[in-house]
Amino acid sequence: MNKTVAHFEIYGDNPEKLAEFYKGLFGWKIEKVPNPGMDYWMIGTVPTDGKGMPTAPGGINGGLMKRPTPEARAWLNYVTVPSVDEAAAQVRKMGGTVMRPKTAVPKMGWFVVAMDPEQNAFGIWQDDSNAA
Repeated sequence: MNKTVAHFEIYGDNPEKLAEFYKGLFGWKIEKVPNPGMDYWMIGTVPTDGKGMPTAPGGINGGLMKRPTPEARAWLNYVTVPSVDEAAAQVRKMGGTVMRPKTAVPKMGWFVVAMDPEQNAFGIWQDDSNAA
């Protein structure tokens, strides 16, 4: 696994209005996830396959959601790793902080949000190899 950026998130106080901004600016396909209780929009920047994985080389897609904290003011990138548990332990060992512990995304994988020693936030992503 080459530990590439796999996903990005954009935060906003009014995600629906922000979705219209990015649709108009970049022509991205942005659709609200049809899961009740999940206030999340998927951002398509490149074509995807049946599992929602990008088919364009180097392409990544993202998400849009309500701002989780007032301080969250930048796009968050997620790096794919074999194990979020091992990566989170390594973050702590190397002087970083885990801001959001391992969280499941049903039928897709798990993520952790961390902060490096210089206070830069980033995400760590682990695919669920058993996902259909």
